[in-house]
Amino acid sequence: MNVLTVDLGERSYPIMIGGKLTCSARYLAPYIKGEQVMVVSNETIAPLYLEKLLANIDVGTLDSLVLPDGEQYKTLDTLNTIFDALLERRHDRSTTLIALGGGVVGDITGFAAACYQRGVNFIQIPTTLLSQVDSSVGGKTAVNHPLGKNMIGAFHQPQCVLIDIDTLQTLPEREYRAGLAEVIKYGLITDLGFFVWLEEHMPRLLAREDKAVLYAVERSCHLKAKVVSEDERESGLRATLNLGHTFGHAIETHEGYGKWLHGEAVAAGMCMAAELSMRLGWISSADHARVVDLMKRAGLPTMPPDIAVEQFLRLMAVDKKALGGQVRLVLLEQLGKAVITADYGSDRLLATLSAS
Repeated sequence: MNVLTVDLGERSYPIMIGGKLTCSARYLAPYIKGEQVMVVSNETIAPLYLEKLLANIDVGTLDSLVLPDGEQYKTLDTLNTIFDALLERRHDRSTTLIALGGGVVGDITGFAAACYQRGVNFIQIPTTLLSQVDSSVGGKTAVNHPLGKNMIGAFHQPQCVLIDIDTLQTLPEREYRAGLAEVIKYGLITDLGFFVWLEEHMPRLLAREDKAVLYAVERSCHLKAKVVSEDERESGLRATLNLGHTFGHAIETHEGYGKWLHGEAVAAGMCMAAELSMRLGWISSADHARVVDLMKRAGLPTMPPDIAVEQFLRLMAVDKKALGGQVRLVLLEQLGKAVITADYGSDRLLATLSAS
């Protein structure tokens, strides 16, 4: 097992990465502060890992809750289901919530932990590639609203993150490829060498070779942890982690949550961001082609669905990075370096949306 650290002073926590870890509760024990635990999972993951995990947790009160699976259930109604279970089973403010599942489970469980009795501890055990390299690290928790994705949430850091790459072997191909979009993102925004490595090793990643997967997960988590340590509340640097997300969230909201997977929408969004960066003269047409080619090789969409330009603009305006009515976008100054800016010119943005 390899251990990385999200450095947040007294609230620092480890990211433990390896194989055969999910049911090894000895790794979790130091981070369970009280005698009450509730494990939250979903209908897909629970049959695979929940029973074994529960059998290895030794506390006074141990409960579990299984949610329906899917982005369409990342709602306030589902959040209230968690609160109902906690209250019915009399969990107090010393309880620990454990999120066992993908990004939806992690986000909604983390949000529940942030709100229940004004904040309780929680632990992340992400089981999808996207959640392992992105959503489980950094403490961003949220639910969706019909008018905008992740618009209701809170920052609430976990006690630890336990990543078992063996869980990726049971992940459906489409979800695995969607997770690769977030891996590619790290190379584009902050690490050109990693982007080149991905270009060279994509066949091994698609084959889910252990060494390649382990390196990709570790490198992604290292880069995410570094950014979060420097900018926990997304006041500047951390916003660059949202490359492609303003376009992608608009796609998800338009199509209906769950029709396009988050990683698929972000992949198309990153290609749009690269195209706009090219229109600004920041990256070359050859660099833009490299971005699109790598997405294609990962089996990801490179174009959005058919959305009218006016509707796309309205959906993009409902974005957490918008300030004073101005939509700020994460774009590429060069491959391996991203910037958040509102200085892209409406005419160029309209041209990118029209071309898509």
